[in-house]
Amino acid sequence: MRVLVAGATGAMGKELVPRLVDAGHEVFAMIRSESNKARAAQLGAVPVIADALDRAQVEAAVREAAPEVIVHQLTAIGHIDTRHFERSFAATDRLRIEGTDNLLAAARAAGVRRFVAQSNGAFTYTRTGGPVKTEQDSLDRAPVSQMAAMIAAIEHLEKAVLGAAWTEGIVLRYGAFYGPGTSMAPGSEQLEMIRKRKFPVVGDGGGLWSFVHIADAAEATVAAVENGGRGVYNIVDDDPAPVAEWLPELAAMLGAKKPLRVPRFIGRLAAGEAGVVLMTELRGASNAKAKRELGWHPTHPTWRQGFQVVP
Repeated sequence: MRVLVAGATGAMGKELVPRLVDAGHEVFAMIRSESNKARAAQLGAVPVIADALDRAQVEAAVREAAPEVIVHQLTAIGHIDTRHFERSFAATDRLRIEGTDNLLAAARAAGVRRFVAQSNGAFTYTRTGGPVKTEQDSLDRAPVSQMAAMIAAIEHLEKAVLGAAWTEGIVLRYGAFYGPGTSMAPGSEQLEMIRKRKFPVVGDGGGLWSFVHIADAAEATVAAVENGGRGVYNIVDDDPAPVAEWLPELAAMLGAKKPLRVPRFIGRLAAGEAGVVLMTELRGASNAKAKRELGWHPTHPTWRQGFQVVP
């Protein structure tokens, strides 16, 4: 198939594009500037240039590529400052709203038959009820103010993609990424903070995290491109775990001392309300649907195994 990947040179794109090429697809990489042409070509894709926030440019790029499938992986997430969570996600929020709308408009005009989009299943589920959520559970209806814009952008993306009756809309709610190119890659700022004991456990550390290795997420995305059906899929590993469990284990793997523990009020001062939510209130996600309907099984079924390759 002819597949256009928007966000082809990011952490996910670098894993996804070569896998699509190896699977026999003709892949086009939507890039923002000429400077990324060589990088896209090295991944095995044909570059097409467009600023995702410029509808005319996006429509021209989609016409040029004439894809059967579009994969929307547009993000602009760097280091996440939980004290200013909304600032950390502002550029990505815009891509998830305006960028999504532009890609969908171009896809409709070009007759694209399948549209696969990146969503977030790590930080977005409702913080009430059971600890592990399925795709049927709602996103957070009462987020803390710092996280409200991010969740609103996710909701916009999901409603737009799933509501496009003219194409097969697929939403992939990825867990927290780790591995090459992510915020939890060797030498990353986040791992260095853990190594230096600057990443404490807040409160009871009961926030339940669902992780996914970036390579496993890419494999799931290929499965969605090839045989996914309309709907939402959690793309996470088999082992959701509380911060109080995974953070000390990761610190040990890094050769660091056990993380410090601080009460919630100290965590709120240091990491903001969003940081407290991430540490104490998150819910995990189930991957049963993705396994059943996409035929996908993570190579790293547990972060315990996967983290071994991170340090």
